[in-house]
Amino acid sequence: MRIALATSADLPILTDDDCLLLEPLAKRGIQPEAATWSDPAYKWASCDMVVIRSCWDYHLRIAEFLHWVESLEALGVPLWNSPKIIRWNCDKSYLRELEAKGISVVPTLWFERGPMISLADELRRVGWHDAVVKPRISATAHRTRLIRTEQAEEAQDLFDELRAGPGVMVQKFMEPIVCEGEWSLMFFGGEFSHAVLKTPKAGDFRVQHDFGGHERSAQAPVPAMQAAEKAVRAAGATLYARVDGVMDGDEFRLMELELIEPALFLQESAGAAEKLAAAIAARSTQSFA
Repeated sequence: MRIALATSADLPILTDDDCLLLEPLAKRGIQPEAATWSDPAYKWASCDMVVIRSCWDYHLRIAEFLHWVESLEALGVPLWNSPKIIRWNCDKSYLRELEAKGISVVPTLWFERGPMISLADELRRVGWHDAVVKPRISATAHRTRLIRTEQAEEAQDLFDELRAGPGVMVQKFMEPIVCEGEWSLMFFGGEFSHAVLKTPKAGDFRVQHDFGGHERSAQAPVPAMQAAEKAVRAAGATLYARVDGVMDGDEFRLMELELIEPALFLQESAGAAEKLAAAIAARSTQSFA
C-alpha cells in the first residue's frame, strides 16, 4: 500500500517529527513517501491514500490548496483529514459553531465586511485592555498582532485590510499564555495520545518555534482533557486532531482546533508515532463521507 505524506515545497523531505512515522508505517506494510502538495507532476492517482502533514504554506495559497483537495476527491483518492473537515477547518469561524455547541472558546469578536469600524471603539466597548488581531485564514501566527486598546489605532490598517480580505477576528489576550503557557492536546483516530505545554520566549506571546517558543511534554489538566475530547467529537471522524487552548482559572478555553496540518509533537511522547501509524493503517481501507 502506497501512502503520500503531503508536505510543502519548503519541506520536501518532511519534518524531523513526521519522519518518525516512516518506520512504524513500513512495519505495517505501508509504503510512505513525501509528496509536495503543489507539485503538478506528482501522480496522486497512484496513491492509495494521502495524509496531509506539513503543508504549512496552505493559508498563503488557500484557493489553490482547496482546488488540490477537490482534485483528489475527483480522483477518488482518500484524503485525511477528509475534504469536508478541511473546508470547515480552514476558516477559523468554525470556532463560532463549536461555541454554539457549548465548548468554551477564548472571547472573540467577529467582524464582517461593511462600513468603517473603529477597532479602538470596539475594544473599549467590550472592556479589553489587550487583544490579538488575526486573519480568519492563517497558520503559524501569520499576520497576527497583539495590541493594547490605547494603541489600537496603530492596528487599524491591518484590521481594515483583513476585514476586506480573508476576514478578521479579534480575541481577548489571555495572560495565562505568558505566565503559564498554551496547551496542545493530540488525538489520533479520535483517541487522546499526549499533550504538550508550549511557552513563548521572554517578551513575546507567540508560542511557535518560528518565534522562539518552546514545548515540553506535560500532563494536561482534567478540564483541558474534558474540553478537548468534546471538541474533537464535535468535529466528526478525524485521523488526527490537535486541540490548542489555555487554562483560564479552572476553565479551559479553546483557541484553535487544528485539523489540517498541525505539528503533532511526536518526538515529545514515546509511542506517539506508533499510535498515529496505527490510526493511519486503520483508515487505509476506509473512505470518508
